[in-house]
This record gives sequence, C-alpha cells and structure tokens, in this order.
Amino acid sequence: MLVIKRNGKEVEFNNGKIKQAILKANTTLSESEKLSESYIDGLVDIVIDKCNKFDKIGSSLNVEDIQDVVEEVLMQFSTAELSRAYVRYRYDREKIRATNNIDDEVLTLIECENEDIIQENSNKNPTIISTQRDYMAGAISKDLSRRKFLSKDIIDAHDTGLIHFHDMDYFAQHTHNCCLVNLEDMLQNGTVISGTTIERPHCFSTACNIATQIIAQVASSQYGGQSITLAHLAPFVQETRLKYLRKFENVKNTMSPEEWYGFIEDLVDDDIRRGVQTIQYQVVTLMTTNGQAPFVTIYMDINEVPPGPLRDDLACIIAEVLRQRIKGVKNEVGQWIAPAFPKLIYCLDENNAYPSGEYYHITKLAAECTAKRMVPDYISSKVMRNLKGDVYTCMGCRSFLTPDRTPKNLANAKNYKYGKKYYGRFNQGVVTINLVDVALSSNRDTVKFWDILGDRLEICFKALMARHKRLLGTPSDVAPILWQYGALARLEKGETIDKLLYDGYSTISLGYAGLYECTKYMTGKSHTEDIKGKPFAIALMKTLNLVTEQWRKATNIDFSLYGTPLESTTYKFAKCLQKRHGIIEGITDKNYITNSYHVNVREEINAFDKLRLESEFQPLSPGGAISYVEVPNMTNNLEAVLEVIRYIYETIMYAEINTKFDYCHKCGFEGEIKIIKDHHGKLIWQCPNCRNTDQKEMTVTRRTCGYLGSNFWNQGRTQEIDDRVLHL
Repeated sequence: MLVIKRNGKEVEFNNGKIKQAILKANTTLSESEKLSESYIDGLVDIVIDKCNKFDKIGSSLNVEDIQDVVEEVLMQFSTAELSRAYVRYRYDREKIRATNNIDDEVLTLIECENEDIIQENSNKNPTIISTQRDYMAGAISKDLSRRKFLSKDIIDAHDTGLIHFHDMDYFAQHTHNCCLVNLEDMLQNGTVISGTTIERPHCFSTACNIATQIIAQVASSQYGGQSITLAHLAPFVQETRLKYLRKFENVKNTMSPEEWYGFIEDLVDDDIRRGVQTIQYQVVTLMTTNGQAPFVTIYMDINEVPPGPLRDDLACIIAEVLRQRIKGVKNEVGQWIAPAFPKLIYCLDENNAYPSGEYYHITKLAAECTAKRMVPDYISSKVMRNLKGDVYTCMGCRSFLTPDRTPKNLANAKNYKYGKKYYGRFNQGVVTINLVDVALSSNRDTVKFWDILGDRLEICFKALMARHKRLLGTPSDVAPILWQYGALARLEKGETIDKLLYDGYSTISLGYAGLYECTKYMTGKSHTEDIKGKPFAIALMKTLNLVTEQWRKATNIDFSLYGTPLESTTYKFAKCLQKRHGIIEGITDKNYITNSYHVNVREEINAFDKLRLESEFQPLSPGGAISYVEVPNMTNNLEAVLEVIRYIYETIMYAEINTKFDYCHKCGFEGEIKIIKDHHGKLIWQCPNCRNTDQKEMTVTRRTCGYLGSNFWNQGRTQEIDDRVLHL
C-alpha cells in the first residue's frame, strides 16, 4: 500500500508509525489508564484492515486519512482517555507544522517528489524549472488565499470536497480565468507588446507571427485558456496577394493571364503555409510564465465572414490548418505525433455538413484529422442558433460566454458592433459544487436534499463573489496586453477594469460535477433513464439555472451554469466522498466521479444514443457544455466519422470524438498503450509490445478535460480513462 505524505511525497505504508503515534499518546496517561502494548498491537491491526479496504479500490491514502481512521478505531475500541490523548497529540503536531506550512511542499516540488503535483495537470511537465517556479508561486498564493482572502467556511467546504474553489494557486493575484481574444482589433488597428508598437501587418504570415506573440502575452497574463478565430486572420491573405501583385508586376507581360494568376496564387498559398506553420510550431514550442504551452483554441467557421473572396481565403486557411495537423509535429525521437495545442474547433453549417455542400471537402479533411489527431471538436451552428441565438466559439475547455447583452462599447474596442460582442470578453472564474455529496448527505431524503443543496449554493455564491471582489479595483496596468492594448479592452492607464465585470461583459461560472452519481443515489436510476432518473436530473439542472439567474438579477453579474471539466479534482472529490460517506457500490467505489452531465464512462451505449441523450442536458448547462464519444482507431473508416459528424450537426451544440494513437519510444510501437496495475495496485501505463512502463519513454495522448493531455494523470483520472467503453 502507498501513502501520500503531507508534503505530497508518495511512500510505502509503514504500520510502525501508527503504533508509534498511539504509544506516544498512551505514555501521557496515568499508569492505571494505560493500555498494554499487545492491546495496542490489536488496535493497529484494526486500523490496517480499515486502510486496506481503501487500498482495494486503488485509492492512495494520505496521512490525514490514516489519522482519521486511527481516531475512529480508538473511539470505538479503546478508552476515552486514550482517544482524547491521541487527539491532543495530533493537535500538538499540527500546531508545530503550522508554524511553517509550505516549506516541505516547496521542497518536494523542487525535487519532483510531490505525487499530487506531478500528476495534477496533464499539460504541465513538473520536472522543468519554469513549471516548478509556477508551482512554487502557486503554493504561496494558496497559503495567502487560505489565510488572508477566503473565509473559513469557504476553505472548510473546499477542503472537505463539498465545493471546489478552482485555481487557488492564482487567486492572490488580480487575474481572471479565460477569454476570447479580440484579435481583429489588435491586428487591424495595431497593438503594443512589451512596450513596442505593433502596426497593422501587410501579409498573412506576418499576421500569424504577431498572433502567436499575442497568444503568448495573453497566456502569461491569465490562468485559463484563450480562443482566437481564423476569420480575424483571413483578411490578410488579400494583403499578401496585393503585395505579390505589386512586387512581380514587371514580369506580368512574360506570362499568359492564366499563368500569371496561377503564379501569384502559388505564392499566396506558400505564404498561407508559412503562416499556419508559424502558429502551429510557435504555440507548441512557446513556454509561458505558467510553465506550459499556451492553452489556445483556434476556431474555424467558414461562415464567420461574408460569401465571396474573403470566405474563399478563409476556406484555404482552414484546409491548410487541418492538413498540417493531420501531419502532426515530430517529437524528440522524430516520430510524428498529435500536439496538444492549439486545440481546433470546426463549425458545421448547411454549406459544409453534407456532401452537397460547397465546403464539404473541408469537412472531409476535418474527419481525417479527427480520426488521426483527435481534433477538431465540432460546433453545430444549427443547434447553437436555436439555443443561443447566435454562433460563436467557446473556450477549448467548454466554457461558453453568455449571449451578448452589453449595453455599449464598455471596452473602447475599435471594432465594436452592438449585439455582436464576443471577442474581447472573458470569464471571472469558477467554483464547483459536488452534487454527489449533496445527495449522500441527504441520505435519500428528497426534502433534505433540496435544503442541503440550498445551503451549499449559498457557500458557492459567497465563494464566487470572493472571486468577483478580488478583481474589483484591478488597474489596467497589471496586464497592458489585455486591458490597454486590445486583447480584451482599450482602457486608459490607471483605469480599473470594474465596468467590464458587469452588464454581461464578462461571465462567472457555477460549476457542477457528478450529476450521474447524484441521480443514481437519489433515484436508483441513471440520469439518462426516463422513469425516475431523468426527471430528477432535469429538475436539479433547472434549479441550478434558476439560482444563477436570481444571482444575475441581484448583482448585474452574468452568472452561468458550467459543466466543470474536472481533471485532478475528480480524484479529490472521490477521496473526500469516500472519507465522509464510506464506500458505496456504484457511487463512491471508484476514484473519480462523472464530469458534468455526462453518461457514466462505464455505461454501454452507442455513439448516437449518447449524443442524443446528452443533447437534452446541454441547453441546461449554458455556461459550459461538451459531449464526447469514444471510438477505436478510425483512420480506415472515415465515412463512419463523417456519419457521426453529421449527427452532431443535427443533434447537439458542441461535441468531440476521442480516439487513441500512442507511441512507445523504446520499441516504436504505434497504437494504444494500455493501463495495468503494478505490484502496489497502482495504475501505470504499459506498452503492449515491449512491456515498457517508463512514462518518460512513451507518448500517450488522451482527452481529459476538453483539452488533450500528454503528461499523464493522477490515479483517479487514470482509472476513469481505463474504465471508458467504446461507443462505436
């Protein structure tokens, strides 16, 4: 059995330490009250037996968990005096540790011994200095937030897994979550990067180069993802064309008109290739101050520009992006792989969803790219117009802004159009409610369930307002690229961002997780089953939406319900549930809970039924929603991929298709690298060909929270990945 120490280091379970702690408490008692050493040995055996029950479900215990078990055993099987002595002993040790509570954590970060941090984020490499620096700063931010910025009831709810206060490691600073970058304003009207004026570019490849610099600056000024659209880059293809027409005017008469225009278009195509390659390779190789590549999403919507030459140029760009992603990038051993970023989102519409569509040939490229590289994701313009009244991109994780209700040009954007304000808007942050704990705390009493839910939502509101208040008063000077030079606004120096926090300019998200387990516990049925489960789940989702709407009316802040993409937090929530409520079959017997409204990963269901069922929940998750289907290798069955894509267009607003394409550096195996248990019962990855288990010698890519991840995952998420069934 493995134990995670307080500093995050994973070590072998040592029952001698349990006995030593009980013996130390025992020595503080009078001779008449002391227990014999043989009796204490029996107590230790009971503790070990209880701990082994957690180990059987693959749940690594931490020291606090074990101490809780010791307390429970002492209260049940020993004297009141020894129980009190142990509690005093534990409290005294806690006071000693509290005098310096982050040194050990920082040291284990530096030495790469902190198991939680090593597998906290599948897109961050914890061994490199820049990532360690970010984690060290995060440790200080969390410490400050806990002691200075957040109330005890919020911290207690977070620590016990009733809620999750996201990104506490950045909360000390005045920074927000994610955004849609107003790239059009910055490219067309100029911007400033690191004190240097950047004027309007005169060709497509230069515009792409500037865009990557903007992406890097934005990523270093916030902690979440960002999205840009290729529609903002498309006008610069014509700039390239005009440049070459002028440059080679002197050779025009040496060619026929067809040869001349073919010659120019070849040069334009080459510039498009260079520009797209610049974005792909610079994003992959950039390292932000967060110690990772920028979490950037590229939106590809042919109909975001009017018909004619501009749309044709945009179509060429989208096709080139897809071709280059199909090819992939070379890893350190020269193998072509799928890069995690930039993430791609492709918009389906009448003119590209079916073979009769003018741009269907691009959708066929998208299908090939999906089969081989697991991107793009798909937005259905048909469904989105019905749900939101407009079509626009989301963040790569799934966060959607609310429809535009901004009353005027609050950000002083130079490309402002009333009723069409999406780019330049952002999200203030997320707090997630653990729906499973609400259910388990009610003990299946429906009246009690709704009362507990109300209490937990009050804590969530208080926590979300803490996020909002942390941003109030933030001067634009803290991130000039965001607030002064067009990415989000063009405010004056010294001006605060306060007006951008109201009137629908930005959103703030109430996240939720575990709808499946919550419904299953309360009704005995899945939330996708009609008789009992679905009505309960729908009523719960409608209640959450009603509450966020009440909050919006009371504050003029756009609260929105968000299907949280739990990555490491799914493990935290699961462990907290096991600790608070024990092991309950089908509810807490896994080391993860189900993300948002998703069908449980273990449920046998075909792709089309899954998308249809989940499409009923996407409208009830307006602040963030994504559905997915798991498929085998589809590179030789693109027509099946296209059939799923067409079904997405007709049925659901936002969805993705997950496949597997891994690589073993030791033997060159290409395919699916498997998950097995080692001799400790810990889940590890193993090449099925050469049995290699060294994570440093393999490339494994899976989608875990909307984004692709390739730096591996904690035990909870790894178990969830292993449990996933195929839907096709």
